[in-house]
Amino acid sequence: MSHQARDLAATRAHAPHTSMFLRMLVRAAVLRRGRAASALFAMVVAAAVATAMLNLYVDVQAKLQREFRNYGANIILVGKDGASLPDGTLAQVDSALAGRGIAAPFGLVVARTADGQPIVVAGVEFDRVKQLDHWWSVSAWPATENPHLSQNRGEVEHPVLVGVRALPLVSPKNQPFDLSFQGRKLHVTPAGTVQTGAAEDSRLYVSLADFISWAGVQPSTIEVAASGSAAEVAAVMTQLAQAIPAAEVRPVRQIMEGEARVLGKTRATLLAAAALIILTAALCVLSTLMGWVFDRRRDFAIMKALGASERLLNGFFAAEAAALGATGAMIGFLVGIGIAAWIGRANFHAPVVPRMGVLPIVLAGSMAVTLISAILPISLLRRVQPAVILRGE
Repeated sequence: MSHQARDLAATRAHAPHTSMFLRMLVRAAVLRRGRAASALFAMVVAAAVATAMLNLYVDVQAKLQREFRNYGANIILVGKDGASLPDGTLAQVDSALAGRGIAAPFGLVVARTADGQPIVVAGVEFDRVKQLDHWWSVSAWPATENPHLSQNRGEVEHPVLVGVRALPLVSPKNQPFDLSFQGRKLHVTPAGTVQTGAAEDSRLYVSLADFISWAGVQPSTIEVAASGSAAEVAAVMTQLAQAIPAAEVRPVRQIMEGEARVLGKTRATLLAAAALIILTAALCVLSTLMGWVFDRRRDFAIMKALGASERLLNGFFAAEAAALGATGAMIGFLVGIGIAAWIGRANFHAPVVPRMGVLPIVLAGSMAVTLISAILPISLLRRVQPAVILRGE
């Protein structure tokens, strides 16, 4: 007999066994639709939750960090002994951040109004502050940092942002007014108000270029909102401290510690919820498989009486459990992607990107859950005695 003939004969001899094995799996699921559906539903729920939690686990850190950046800086640089920061400090900070955050310089002086009232004036870059401090409640940002001529007095007017508590003191009728510092005057006009519930409400904010030209003072503080994990933020702080020895680098501990605490608790909650639901699903599958063994004792007894080995029966039962886990994993993965996307939209206003790398984990985990759940039923299956079962005992 040729090699081709032998291969064809071997294929035909193996095909009926494979076909019969698959037909038995399908028949077992069809005839016991109720139990199969309940176990499948449990695995779908477990796989869906695991998929959603794993997708969120990967994305939640970045999304929460983005949310925390809306609360302002997590690093502050101040000149040592109250001195101004050297020229080029802001460029060094931007270089250290490398696009992973935003920095905003602040210069502060105590000026006086025309009637001698002291007022804190801060020089800022409005574009940077607008990005850094989303939590500020601003009625209107200065439309431009370029001064313009006053129509009434022919003087150059510089737009300023006025704190809500400072406004009644410096400009009750929202009209232009003068500031003086060390004999130098600055004619300003309110462009909008700012309210934060903190010291900002009692200050005036002018553009940094106007501030330096008027007061002759360089920025003494730079607020930094650095993105990344706690370790990455700490690395940025170390880099800044080494690159700018004239500055004291401080963390904003309320922000950093709160962020670390929230991230840790969120990740722990996600894992605990997934573990609890998977454990519940495993118990449901175990109950279903135990019922299958008791319902099909006669079937297994007949198979044993006809010569089926323990290995074949165990393999058949394990294949049923694995097929149940794989089917539940595939359906649950699709459902879980939808759940993760909905949670991302509802809580972070941003989609959670589906990660196909999660699918092998969910598939392997689901099959492992069903196979582990099948251990006890398989041990009961080995105790089936054909003679006793077929006699009706």
